[in-house]
Amino acid sequence: MAKILVTGGCGYIGSHTIVDLIENGYEVICVDNNSRSNAGILEGIKKITGKSVKNYKVDLCSFDETFAIFQENTDIKGIIHFAAYKAVGESVEQPLMYYENNMASLINLLKCVQEFKTPWFVFSSSCTVYGNPDNSIVTEETPQKPAESPYGATKQMGERILTDFQKQFPASKCILLRYFNPVGAHPSNHIGELPIGRPQNLVPAITQTAIGKIPGMTVHGADYDTRDGSCIRDYIHVSDIAHAHTLAIQYLEQEKSETGTEIFNLGTGNGVSVLEAIQAFEKVSGQKLNYEIGPRRPGDVVAIYANNDKAKTALGWAPKYDLEEMMSTAWKWEVKLKEDEKLFATTPPQLN
Repeated sequence: MAKILVTGGCGYIGSHTIVDLIENGYEVICVDNNSRSNAGILEGIKKITGKSVKNYKVDLCSFDETFAIFQENTDIKGIIHFAAYKAVGESVEQPLMYYENNMASLINLLKCVQEFKTPWFVFSSSCTVYGNPDNSIVTEETPQKPAESPYGATKQMGERILTDFQKQFPASKCILLRYFNPVGAHPSNHIGELPIGRPQNLVPAITQTAIGKIPGMTVHGADYDTRDGSCIRDYIHVSDIAHAHTLAIQYLEQEKSETGTEIFNLGTGNGVSVLEAIQAFEKVSGQKLNYEIGPRRPGDVVAIYANNDKAKTALGWAPKYDLEEMMSTAWKWEVKLKEDEKLFATTPPQLN
């Protein structure tokens, strides 16, 4: 039973990945300072798995605090690194905060990887590394354009840092997982997305509007060169994303990696427009959504979705949930949040 450190494990994808790791026999510890997450999620993880996960409430931008975790857990075999700020719009408004947080935390972790000779590292990357690609469907070899936001730039830089690091420290193998748009919630309804403040992502904006938490939502631009004028994205269920991380750890554990650093796209391979996503939600929920068409939003890519052949072939990964299941689980989670307001109360983000 290898021990895996999950950073940002109280967050959206991190919590689902912890569940998947435990269900596949791994021992998991978590580090999350809860500046942008809710510690109550750990109780949801326990309800699903029957196991309590230890969380170190540590800021990874502090090297000494980070180093202390490794001193206490010298048997860590793998790291899955989720801990980062992730709001595209906020990154445009506060670029220095994003560069400082997202880069310093990664560098501190890699210093510990080198010191403690941790063999496996899986990085939470993003399709934002492609920028505005010439073709909407992208493979891992698609040339990267300039990132459309500081958030996207931190993912490009993170990938470069890891690639350079691994060349000089070949004892540690790295996998870079480029997600497209994770949505939905765990089918048990015990964990899901907990955006802090007004949601930046489409699906929580949809569900919060439908339940009355916010009065309405804006579709940012309907004049793009797409089939209905709205942006096109590749929405993928968060549990499918989570399972890919377990498969990535198994891939490294079984020494299947032929190169030091490997990259995999994680998407369904289907492009869905913002308006189509809204229609799918209205169908499964029976709710009529109050939305308006607004101006384009800085940092948004027009259209992008994944070629996921490599992940299917090498990792044996395949998404299981369709768009309606994504919307259904997201809506059920939103309803639960309304019932459990005290348990999952959120606070404004702590700005450094």
